[in-house]
Amino acid sequence: MDPIAKYISQKISKTRWRPISPALLQQPEVFATGSWDNENNKVSIWSVGDHGVSNMDGEFDEEPQLLCDSQHDGDVMDLQFLDQDRLVSASSSGAVTIFKLQSDCQALSVAHVWERAHHYSCDNAPCTAIVCRSPEIVSVGEDGRVILYKADQTEVLRVIENADSSTIHAVTFLRTTEVLTVNSIGQLKMWDFRQQSDSPAQILSLTGDRVPLHCVDKHPNQQHIVATGGQDGMLCIWDVRQGNTPFSLTEAHSAEMWEVHFHPSNPNHLFTCSEDGSLLHWETTSGSDMSTLLQRGWNSRVVSHSAVSLAGENDSVVSAWLAGDSSKYRLEATHILPSQTLSVNSLDVLEQCLVCGTDGEAVYVHRQVPV
Repeated sequence: MDPIAKYISQKISKTRWRPISPALLQQPEVFATGSWDNENNKVSIWSVGDHGVSNMDGEFDEEPQLLCDSQHDGDVMDLQFLDQDRLVSASSSGAVTIFKLQSDCQALSVAHVWERAHHYSCDNAPCTAIVCRSPEIVSVGEDGRVILYKADQTEVLRVIENADSSTIHAVTFLRTTEVLTVNSIGQLKMWDFRQQSDSPAQILSLTGDRVPLHCVDKHPNQQHIVATGGQDGMLCIWDVRQGNTPFSLTEAHSAEMWEVHFHPSNPNHLFTCSEDGSLLHWETTSGSDMSTLLQRGWNSRVVSHSAVSLAGENDSVVSAWLAGDSSKYRLEATHILPSQTLSVNSLDVLEQCLVCGTDGEAVYVHRQVPV
């Protein structure tokens, strides 16, 4: 099944699925988008519910329906759900905003704004990224600050003033009190909020050229495994426990990589999107899987090893991303979008559903990703 495209007359900077209740065995149906480079930017909420209509094959192919939206001051630089009812945005104006989503998803309102959270002495500094682990929120910016907030408190909890002399582009939680940031000179820095000092607990970096890193994601089950992407389109896998350089480098895209995401429940699958207009689905496969894979055509492969099901087996299988023996493991990549010319700025994946947003003023939804 091909992705469904919805054209919405705004460039999309971010797309995110609304979390689903773990108790309900369901596919996600609601997602949020943020726009950029428009006169009036918005955060919008969409539904891809089946609306009771199916095509000849019995597949639902309804395009997304707009449920509600809210004006956004500045470009939406990042967007993250804090929980099912709250959504946090990062703005090019330096603000961090919490939006409240009505339970029926029919209205979106501003619950709280930290104005100019990121700033220079005489001007605003874009807030480039946020990460949420309810009730905590962490934001990073062009001003080199790392800021910790609590969703139900108006006061900021902690500011690391001079965390970086260069732009921080992305941030992810490693553990409850630790975050990892990536910057414009190819460095990863680990911050532990339990430490009083404003120095990073660890610094890792790309050797050679200081290539800006734009995105980072942590393996959902193994906090020491991290993926990054940047200006040169390379996919880097890191083991933060060992060494200060990447474990592996893969030529993924021909231009900037904007986002990288491990599949949250099946992390042998990973997704990347790029300025080159492509969205790739990566899968680690062991040698023993390869023959079956080739026979069946890997696109049709739905069942895959997940780190959870392999927890009892040996570690090298669990950490297929860290397999040193390339004869045992292969990295397969598949294009998900039809040929695209404009930048794919953002993607999000949950269960078998993927959503991405582009500079072509389109959102693509794929509801049967083979994971």
